Amino acid sequence: MSTISAAGSGGYYPVQPTAPAQDDGLSAALREERERQPDLAEMMKDAREQIEQRKEQFKLPKNSRRYGDAAIMACSRLARARSLGEVDAASGYARRQIAQLRAAKRSDSDNADRIQAVINQLQKTVNRAGRKRRELSQERLEEKRQARLAREKRDREAKRLRHQLRNRQAMRILRESGYAREAAVDNRVQDQLQASRMELRQQLTGLTEQTQSTVDAAIQQYASAAAEPAPAPEINVEA
Repeated sequence: MSTISAAGSGGYYPVQPTAPAQDDGLSAALREERERQPDLAEMMKDAREQIEQRKEQFKLPKNSRRYGDAAIMACSRLARARSLGEVDAASGYARRQIAQLRAAKRSDSDNADRIQAVINQLQKTVNRAGRKRRELSQERLEEKRQARLAREKRDREAKRLRHQLRNRQAMRILRESGYAREAAVDNRVQDQLQASRMELRQQLTGLTEQTQSTVDAAIQQYASAAAEPAPAPEINVEA
């Protein structure tokens, strides 16, 4: 057994040799600990993939097409319509725009909310066109009835019917004059909402970039800590 001289004491202390089995067990434990830890390259790859996914989710829309103009045009056409043929033409225009916007919604997912709002406005125009068609048909029938009363010299009834018809037409025209105005207001509201969404996406993109910097710093710190050598095993000294 080897001995070590202790300075200043004049005595000798035997050194307890480390058993090879203990060294092998310690090395195996260190290897197992390293295997349990995730690989640094995999950690960096996963972190960057997550950051890229968040960037893709919050990216800014590139298409600035004014989708709301279609709804304003459809409402204007419907308000100007004076015959059943013109009403059908306005309704057909709105239906064609709906079909085109649905196709655009599939290809322009960044403006999906904006496009859907215009589709809803156009669908409302189609429904209003159906209502106007029924009202115009009713007005045509009342005009024919008024003419028949006038031929029959029933002037009082004809005058009363003409007065009712004019009041009904005035109310309809007043109501229809607000269609285009309503579409224009909705268009401005949707523009403001789109601007708010873009601002929010910009803020989220900035946060994502900050998160990426933080992740990179954490990975570098982890790599530095993992690169440090393991402490040497202690030697037990017995008296």
